[in-house]
Amino acid sequence: MFSISTLVDVVRIPPRLFGTTLKKAARDILKEKYESMINAELGYIIMILDAKVDEMGKMIAGDGGTFHKVQFEALTFYPKLQEIVQGEIVDITDFGAFVRIGPTDALLHLSQVMDDYLKSDVKSGMILANQSGRTLKVGSTLRARITAVSLGKAAAMGKIGITCRQPFLGADEWITEEIKKADGSGEPTKEAKVEAS
Repeated sequence: MFSISTLVDVVRIPPRLFGTTLKKAARDILKEKYESMINAELGYIIMILDAKVDEMGKMIAGDGGTFHKVQFEALTFYPKLQEIVQGEIVDITDFGAFVRIGPTDALLHLSQVMDDYLKSDVKSGMILANQSGRTLKVGSTLRARITAVSLGKAAAMGKIGITCRQPFLGADEWITEEIKKADGSGEPTKEAKVEAS
């Protein structure tokens, strides 16, 4: 889930940035410190949006910089258990596929794709279903449910597991087929087409 979080910190403005505006200097320092960081409570910090810097800073003896309290907003992405996400397959491996969801990749293990015997063909970048003939390949878009999230210190990059083994989950074309079957008419309704896209 994407959200905007308000955070508070103290930034050190080094003497080399004294010629720039206080707000720009603080934002540049915050971007360097926080962007692309993973926080156990906030998730993935994607970008710093705005910063309010206390104009009255403090100095410490022996340090040429000034220290300013700053309140800032950050765009974050925290994957929630059971959340439904849209993604694109970016890599096929022997054990499944990596799916890009938001700013990161989630693992779709072969056992979580569908109820069918599956074969992973890494060279051609495809996962093939034996009985149904369905395929997944690099570039395929799909809908999945998040089943595992680990963003603590032990997982420096974060680990996310997803599944497609539920009704109306999987590749976009599979969902369209399921909607046609559920509707009974063979042609998806206008509402179903909107939901599938």
